[in-house]
Amino acid sequence: MLGEVLTAIVTPFRRDGSVDLDSFRRLASHLVANGSDGLVVTGTTGESPTLSDDERFELYAAALDEVGDRATVVAGTGTYSTAHSVHLTGRAHELGVDAFLVVTPYYNRPPPRGVVAHFEAIAGVTDKPIVVYNIPARVVLNIEPETIAELAEIPNVQAVKQANPDL
Repeated sequence: MLGEVLTAIVTPFRRDGSVDLDSFRRLASHLVANGSDGLVVTGTTGESPTLSDDERFELYAAALDEVGDRATVVAGTGTYSTAHSVHLTGRAHELGVDAFLVVTPYYNRPPPRGVVAHFEAIAGVTDKPIVVYNIPARVVLNIEPETIAELAEIPNVQAVKQANPDL
């Protein structure tokens, strides 16, 4: 189990636009000390589309170092590109994160079979839990129940974060 309370942590920035890892570490520690069972790093709240790959990996490493012994670290590794999502997931897996939050490909709006292929490719580089992030307001694509059922056949797809008000 990933935990009961997972907090989507913000990514703090300095005035010059660089990631403030010291503030991130303090915030991560504060959140875990005050009841979070885990942190979702570089999700929507963490401004994932604005971060470079190196910044993402630095944030994952900082979270693991700061709270990895006390909390679950979930890496937001979904992008509009399957190849890029596979790369991010594989590298985050190597760093030791506990699970992955993966958004459906945005902008390209793949058909249901494309969505399944996207998650199959990502699942191919990790044996750790994957949480499907269905957020149609942001990606302009809703994962229908039939597609969710297909995704559930992928062994490490273990949960859905449903951000669609129309279930």
